[in-house]
Amino acid sequence: MEVRGERECTACGTRWSYYETGSVQCPECGSVRSVATEDERREHTDGAPTIDLDDAVLAAGRDDYRAAAREARDAVRDYTHERGFVRGGELLDLDDAVLAAWELRYVAAAFARSFDHTEDEAYYFVSLLRGAPAGDRPPASDVPDSMRAARGNGYADAVADYRADVRRFLDGGPERTDALDLLASLDDHVRRTHALDGDVPPATAERLVTAARAIGRYARDGDEDDAEAARDAIDTLAR
Repeated sequence: MEVRGERECTACGTRWSYYETGSVQCPECGSVRSVATEDERREHTDGAPTIDLDDAVLAAGRDDYRAAAREARDAVRDYTHERGFVRGGELLDLDDAVLAAWELRYVAAAFARSFDHTEDEAYYFVSLLRGAPAGDRPPASDVPDSMRAARGNGYADAVADYRADVRRFLDGGPERTDALDLLASLDDHVRRTHALDGDVPPATAERLVTAARAIGRYARDGDEDDAEAARDAIDTLAR
């Protein structure tokens, strides 16, 4: 949506940027009454949320993985619903925190359904819990075979969200026909990953992200090297 992001609180006079906080509430006094201090409306999709997994980490520390999964599932669901990639008219990168959060949504769902987990699965889950707020994720080599669908589906969902915002950015910004063609090809591979229920090698999921990031850079900056990098990644996915 298009919003006027620079606000001034009518209660205390504090000025802040909605683009940075994602909230209409005054950061100083808490009032929700404010006025815009600029006339220009800019495309904005990012609610600037944070991931709070403290309760989930505590539950995992008690070896109560189902409780940890429930806490994590709620936290990352809220986060992924509020995250976007256009902030005040500027296209953001597809960052690691979003990837970790989407992956954790699927891992938490799996842990919430089951009582029994291997040591490798538990280690992987806890690693995600501890690392997700900072965007840290276990390397592909540490993803248990039983959990690779969680990474595949999670990355595909993150890429799908990013693709939608790149398209939104292009609709109101630079004219890059090649970027639209690349987005269409990327969407084909997102659909293919979902059709396989995410059960693709972790390296394949990483290439999906590589392609999305390159397309985003090209859409924003117009560098042909990024367009070529995106084409290479998509060609690799097609093999």
